[in-house]
Amino acid sequence: MSETKYIFVTGGVVSSLGKGIVAASLGKLLQARGYSVTIQKFDPYINIDPGTLNPYEHGECYVTDDGHEADLDLGHYERFLNIATSRANNITTGRIYQNVIRKERKGDYLGKTVQVVPHITDEIKRNVKLLGQKKQFDFVITEIGGTVGDIESLPFLESVRQLKWELGQNCLCVHLTYVPYIAAAGEMKTKPTQHSVKQLQELGIQPDILVLRTEHPLQQEILRKVALFCNVAPDSVVQCVDVSTIYEVPLALQAQQLDETVLKKFTLDAAEHPINLEQWNKFLALRSGATKAVNIALVGKYVELQDAYKSIDESLMQAAIYNQRRLNLVSIHSERITSDNVAELLEGMDGVVIAPGFGSRGIDGKFEALRYTREHNIPTLGICLGMQCMVIEFARNVLGLEGAHTTEIMPETPYKVVDLMEEQKTISELGGSMRLGGYDCVLRKGSRIAEAYGREFIRERHRHRFEFNSQYREAFEAAGMICAGENPDTGLVETVELPEHRWYIGVQFHPEYNSTVVNPNPLFLSFVRAAIRE
Repeated sequence: MSETKYIFVTGGVVSSLGKGIVAASLGKLLQARGYSVTIQKFDPYINIDPGTLNPYEHGECYVTDDGHEADLDLGHYERFLNIATSRANNITTGRIYQNVIRKERKGDYLGKTVQVVPHITDEIKRNVKLLGQKKQFDFVITEIGGTVGDIESLPFLESVRQLKWELGQNCLCVHLTYVPYIAAAGEMKTKPTQHSVKQLQELGIQPDILVLRTEHPLQQEILRKVALFCNVAPDSVVQCVDVSTIYEVPLALQAQQLDETVLKKFTLDAAEHPINLEQWNKFLALRSGATKAVNIALVGKYVELQDAYKSIDESLMQAAIYNQRRLNLVSIHSERITSDNVAELLEGMDGVVIAPGFGSRGIDGKFEALRYTREHNIPTLGICLGMQCMVIEFARNVLGLEGAHTTEIMPETPYKVVDLMEEQKTISELGGSMRLGGYDCVLRKGSRIAEAYGREFIRERHRHRFEFNSQYREAFEAAGMICAGENPDTGLVETVELPEHRWYIGVQFHPEYNSTVVNPNPLFLSFVRAAIRE
């Protein structure tokens, strides 16, 4: 295509409808037709990024390869499209205002009064078009966070209005709304959708396509009614009914020709780009054929929130499916685990994942879980803080270093087996020490982790402040815990493992950020394979 096409996805009525899944699904359908696609998320909160947000507030903090802490929807984009995103794919109100204020301080506005319109909206538009300017993508899909009617979203929606005029035929808007079912009346109600579209129209935006989120299938009469009252073509109203997995959503939307409708509105011929979802359908076929379960315990301190460990959950599910198993994921709050109940809580588990995190809360429960899995030969994967807990538990109970800890939690510990390596630290946007983004790792030949990856050189993403203290490396290796992976530039330890154990590996990085539907992370595949009891 000669020019990049821009698609905006907005939401109405209520939040958490699944704009990110709809955006990723539409992107998948266009990608399956041979187009190059990327997706970006605009979040209306004033934080610069979600890096400092409590997982209870915002769910998982996703990390891109270039070291940006991003919204969890970027994880959906990468898992669906099998592409890498970057800091350009996630913009917040905070970053927009930060950029504008920085320009104002430098005098870039030549003394003019800086206002929401045009300066904030111009900055938003600049970021919207950034990914399409180099002609690397045929389609740029932009998800606008929040709900129409929120005061926080107004500058973004005003920018969408302006772009619809400026880009003309190269721009369209997909609006996702909710159609509730009133049980007492036995009816589906479209009035909330009508009001949501009216709010958009009052802002100067006429949606081109409506996606109706619903728990029950909608009759054609309802779809025609929505089209009539919302000034949308009848073939541009599609429904998104609850399905058993989010990975069925692309097929559900494709069955209603959503991708063909989008191409038609861009005056593109769908027949010239036939769709190919062979790999996607293979994954779904494996999923439907998986009847035997593999029981995996996820030990963490945010397990009450569904989205807190979203990428880990999805990576385990993908790995289970490719191992012809159905994942039975049991979330266990680490604060509940004690030496008295650990055996009961982990009973029947085929494998255990010790989750990442920050801070001291729940860490003692992770130590108890690790001691139990180590002594009872249960396959165990420790991620980031999970690996650090592995090191601390081993130091205490095998090396006999009583009081061994991380200086993050216990600065005065006599045995700093996990420490802040001042000479290695990098600086995040907030000025704190943090290793963020993709780093290279060399794996020891013949190690369990090298066997899992099938190669000795990997690159994975990081998000942490503290490192394994290499001063203790010789003692650990002499006692049987092998430091099998290290960063080639700094020598920092990236992975540890117990070769004599059935499968016991800790990684300082986050392998879940590099696991997609068609390309699951090898480490998760190996872990689940080891957990399967024949």
